[in-house]
Amino acid sequence: MPRARTSKQNTRQTAASSYGNGCLPIYSMPIFAVFMITCLITALSFSTPIITSASPQITTTNLSPIFTREIQYWANDITRWANTSSLDPNLVAVVMQIESCGDPRALSSAGAKGLFQVMPFHFQSGEDPYNPETNALRGLNYLSRSLNTARGNVRLALAGYNGGIGVITRGEWTWASETMRYVFYGAPIYEDSLAGMASSPKLEEWYQNYGAGLCRQASNRLGIIP
Repeated sequence: MPRARTSKQNTRQTAASSYGNGCLPIYSMPIFAVFMITCLITALSFSTPIITSASPQITTTNLSPIFTREIQYWANDITRWANTSSLDPNLVAVVMQIESCGDPRALSSAGAKGLFQVMPFHFQSGEDPYNPETNALRGLNYLSRSLNTARGNVRLALAGYNGGIGVITRGEWTWASETMRYVFYGAPIYEDSLAGMASSPKLEEWYQNYGAGLCRQASNRLGIIP
């Protein structure tokens, strides 16, 4: 947490012949104007609608098997939280994987707390930052905002989640090394989850370099037997 297709299909209807669907051409006598209007409405009704998908929203209801067992422990909750936030469960899992490896009591040196490592100023007065429901609510709200700002670009959204939404519009050379590392691992892990892979080389690399201790702590907290 920060320290802080479209697919347009244009169909073109050719002018129908007077012997086709009963509609006469535009240069016909005015008495047939009503038939011309009917023809136009009929033609438009067959136009293909424009479908827009600006962000990776709910592409699956099943969590990818690439995530560690600590993340799988939260699989049902992740899916529920993701659906509530209109997010892809696998993207939510990527964030939890890197942030806490599923430890609901995780605490960073910067003061970020809980499953999604949310900074204190994101919580309202009286909220328990370590409550999984509350932590997910605040963390995924920020992730949604980041994704919207990034116009569906997951790589930029992950950078925004870690470094603050403001980094999305800045050149990558200005990003902190932590944010660069976050994106370096997070984006490929997400791609592997969408590709239907049984394991993720990039996640395994993250685990060996940064995640082993974090996941061990989470496993102990959750009572997962080795």
